Amino acid sequence: MDQLGFSFRPPERRIWTVRDLVASVRTHIEREYSDAWVEGEISNLRAQNSGHLYFTLKDQSSQISIVMFRSSARLLRFRPADGMQVVVRGRVTVYEERGQLQMTAEYVEPKGAGALQIAFEQLKAKLEAEGLFDAERKKPIPALPSAIGIVTSPQAAALRDILQILQRRHHSVNVLIYPAQVQGEAAPLEVAAGIRYFNKARTVDVIIVARGGGSAEDLAAFNNEPLARAIAGSALPVISAVGHETDFTIVDFVADLRAATPSAAAELVIRSRQEVEEQVERLGGRLGKAMRYRLLMGRQHLTELAQHGAFGRMMDVIRRRQQRVDDLTNRLAHGQRDRFEAQRRRFETLAAAVRHYDLRLVLAGVGKELNAKVAAMAAALRNLLLQRRSRLERLTSQMEALSPVAILERGYALVFDSSGKLVKDAAQVEAGDDVTARLARGQIAATVKSKSAK
Repeated sequence: MDQLGFSFRPPERRIWTVRDLVASVRTHIEREYSDAWVEGEISNLRAQNSGHLYFTLKDQSSQISIVMFRSSARLLRFRPADGMQVVVRGRVTVYEERGQLQMTAEYVEPKGAGALQIAFEQLKAKLEAEGLFDAERKKPIPALPSAIGIVTSPQAAALRDILQILQRRHHSVNVLIYPAQVQGEAAPLEVAAGIRYFNKARTVDVIIVARGGGSAEDLAAFNNEPLARAIAGSALPVISAVGHETDFTIVDFVADLRAATPSAAAELVIRSRQEVEEQVERLGGRLGKAMRYRLLMGRQHLTELAQHGAFGRMMDVIRRRQQRVDDLTNRLAHGQRDRFEAQRRRFETLAAAVRHYDLRLVLAGVGKELNAKVAAMAAALRNLLLQRRSRLERLTSQMEALSPVAILERGYALVFDSSGKLVKDAAQVEAGDDVTARLARGQIAATVKSKSAK
């Protein structure tokens, strides 16, 4: 108490545990910075096998640790890399194990160029380095395919354009359509499934992947790595007909042939019927002239050979060889007849020997022996059953002699108190207690009137 009458108390000390203090700070920070946007440069990027991303976001004087869990990282359209300027959106928090300030990222976008363009360039560079764009691995497109497979949306205008052109150019060609989405997250999986289906079924000679034009976001499904690898691994030639002439996707580079538009793909995949007929007519004329010329030259050459003396000598040799062939033919015919006659005589001898062998007598003897063995076995089984039955009856008699029920048959009874315990001593009950007596047949309830220790 001081001279003015006021009382001063020192402030109370609150002692925190480290965990409680960090948790309190974390709660406060997460509440204040639950949705923050931060710009900086990526460094120390680590991609774990679990799918989580860890990196540091820094500027000229400061840095903060970033963690992006798999559920968010798998939605990224580009691959983050050290040195890349990005904008990160997420929640600021504290990692309690180390008491370290960090940010849980939910969205990352590159600074400057769009995410789709960066993803496109990254995937293009990767596949090009692997040789998937090389001209040596491109498969030739058959000139007159008997069947064409089209992977696209059944409602797409591109499909109608392709079918109309195919009908006009060569109406007899068969077309198989594999329905697939051509926009959205499920589109790459469905288009790749169509490629694999046609390769497994082997019902077409060439495959067209078609989609009409659209924005970069609309065509993003065709910048997908698994889809590109499915096309590169196709045993059937694949034609890419995605977007307009100015649109380029990863599928265009991997496919065996790129068509500027879906309509152009229909014109490239098969030649028109008129072109084929004209070419066949031209080739037929050339073939007729060539055959007539060859026949004329052959006739002239044959005439020259026929006038040569060696030709007469050659005819003598041919006639002698013909006579030799006739002689060998006659000898072969006689030899075959002699062999068939010998085989016939041998067969008749064997048939006569078999007829003297009566199989029924053998079977009768075997039957008698089998019946005797069955009878002996039945007798042995009867003896064994009689022995087992005698032993069972003996054991049953012994068991019945030892059974408490057999004792009750001689007039004895088992007495139980009210709790169900067997009464062996009069001291277990008192006068007035209820008891139950078990007899040989049935039981009775009674009340103790008196008891005696004797």
